[in-house]
Amino acid sequence: LGAAAGAGFGAVLGIMLSKTVLVTQLLAFAFGLVAVLLTYLVAQRLQRGDPTLILVLTGILVGTIFSSLISIMKFLADPYDKLPAITYWLMGSLAAVNTQDLLLLLGPVLVGAVLLYLMRWQLNALSFGEEEARTLGVETGRVRTIVIVAATMMTAACVATCGMVGWVGLVIPHLARSLVGPDYKVLIPVSMLLGSTFLLLVDDLARVAGPLELPLGVLTALVGAPWFLFLLARTRKGWS
Repeated sequence: LGAAAGAGFGAVLGIMLSKTVLVTQLLAFAFGLVAVLLTYLVAQRLQRGDPTLILVLTGILVGTIFSSLISIMKFLADPYDKLPAITYWLMGSLAAVNTQDLLLLLGPVLVGAVLLYLMRWQLNALSFGEEEARTLGVETGRVRTIVIVAATMMTAACVATCGMVGWVGLVIPHLARSLVGPDYKVLIPVSMLLGSTFLLLVDDLARVAGPLELPLGVLTALVGAPWFLFLLARTRKGWS
């Protein structure tokens, strides 16, 4: 939905303006919310066809715009000072995360996780389709808005803290679904546990794989992309 790219732009802006780490994180969080808000407003104006598909496609476009802005900022950045800091941050790392960062992260992530878990049965109904969910009494527009807000808060907070670490959100939920099934009552907590475990294991690998700590985003892409292809191949055979 553009949250990661928006948060990335906010952090790059903070680095370019020589702001403190806290201000940079707040800018990243704020622009992550702004990106998803733009996605939602544009998708609402279109309102043609499948609303979920329109939302995702609009998010891709908004994310592309923010990614282009990041590229412009990198081109304009000081190559001896700002550019290395921007490049390293965009690759993602847990090396600089401290207790204060975790305390700042706890609020948005906890609120978002609780909201998602409270909506678990509505998500189960929504997975059958828009018309079926409405038949079951689900207000699909309200549910979609709450889910977007919750997921955006969690994503923007994580990106603001440790940079843009990709592929975790694509691979882990599919893996969790193949293990425990599609019921969100179980799927949400299992996805959270698997995702955190996966990230810690990749972080350990990043610290011991070479003389210097490798960026997390590079390793998650190397591990996640082949695994995602494997999951797609399995999906063709159906879920049992």
